[in-house]
Amino acid sequence: MPPRQRRSYTAEYKVEAAHRVIDSGRTISEVARELGIDPGMLSVWVTHEQRRVAAAEAHGDTPLEPAERAELQRLRRQVAELEKDNQFLVKASAYFAATRKNRPGSN
Repeated sequence: MPPRQRRSYTAEYKVEAAHRVIDSGRTISEVARELGIDPGMLSVWVTHEQRRVAAAEAHGDTPLEPAERAELQRLRRQVAELEKDNQFLVKASAYFAATRKNRPGSN
């Protein structure tokens, strides 16, 4: 039997999963079951996020509200999509510039 591959999670996913517990007041077990992840792992994420929020508050910073976090995620996805579009357009323009340059009778 081949060994199971470890799943990796982005930092954003971990924060969102932790806030599902913190913001909703639901148990770690409930949220872990809903997300299909190990409750012990989610517990570590919740503890880490609670410490991060407490440290931010100690320095006078206010943590992001759930709506702000959602908007930040949406904007990050949008920026990533726009960067992909931009890369495509750069490649396409280079391609068309090269084909136009190589066309007979164009100098």
